[in-house]
Amino acid sequence: MPPKSDINKAGWEQGDFPILCETCLGGNSFVRMTKQEYGRSCGICTRPFTVFRWNPGSGARYKSTVVCQTCAKIKNVCQTCLLDLEYGLPTQVRDTALAIKADAPGSDINREYFAQNMEAKMADNKSFLESGRAHSAGKDMLKKLARTDPYYKRNQANICSFFVKGECNRGTECPYRHEMPVDNELSKQNMRDRYYGKNDPVARKILAGHAAEQGLAPPEDTSITSLFLTALPATADEQSLRTTLLQSLPSVSPNSLKSIVHPLSRCAFVNFRDRATAEQAAQAWAAGVDIDGTRAGVRWGRSR
Repeated sequence: MPPKSDINKAGWEQGDFPILCETCLGGNSFVRMTKQEYGRSCGICTRPFTVFRWNPGSGARYKSTVVCQTCAKIKNVCQTCLLDLEYGLPTQVRDTALAIKADAPGSDINREYFAQNMEAKMADNKSFLESGRAHSAGKDMLKKLARTDPYYKRNQANICSFFVKGECNRGTECPYRHEMPVDNELSKQNMRDRYYGKNDPVARKILAGHAAEQGLAPPEDTSITSLFLTALPATADEQSLRTTLLQSLPSVSPNSLKSIVHPLSRCAFVNFRDRATAEQAAQAWAAGVDIDGTRAGVRWGRSR
């Protein structure tokens, strides 16, 4: 155990069992793991931590933990796949639905300092994902998108690089997959983007698909940057709408909201300055948006 007098080693992590989702752990009830104390640095906070390595099942590749338990607890994610433990979804989908702002320290020193502070605060087993802005619409959205069953296909072996080059002569005895890789947006994933919930291609696909199912597919006319809210409560006014809508979009700058046109009827037009922000709002409000205890409907505006 590192001496407590050494401030750089005092935060090094020692664990007895990893924090894993059911998919990464595998379907084998008698899985065997290897444990290596301070085996590598955490992919997020860069502090050394205990690394676990195991085989999830027959035909699967060996998997290992890539982030420390402190970073996993902060975001409530699996130490290997970095997906949310409760819903099985990327953190960007969860944070968008629950209106959680993704704060990411810039430098390695700031990340380590942030992790040490969070570790001290988690002594009371307090969850950092509780948000007062988490409305019922966002929770309903997560319940609909949640992945409840394990997806063991995610553990399959990697693609054989020799097969891709046409040089593999091992045939069926090759432990790797013999198929050509697919080069698309989903193949370009970044661990820190997945953890912090920013620019995650898998999350963008899930959010866009859910919005399309709710009738909020982006219109072909790219000049449309307005959303139309219906069934607003009688107590809603322009200022309360602006406050509530910006709270439900913590990653969006207040300057991105151009204006709100709220006539006497219980509806309003929400105008954004650019199309990307409007699409982001449509994805976040696909299940509706709660305003003063009333769930308002959301639709795209129309071109003039």
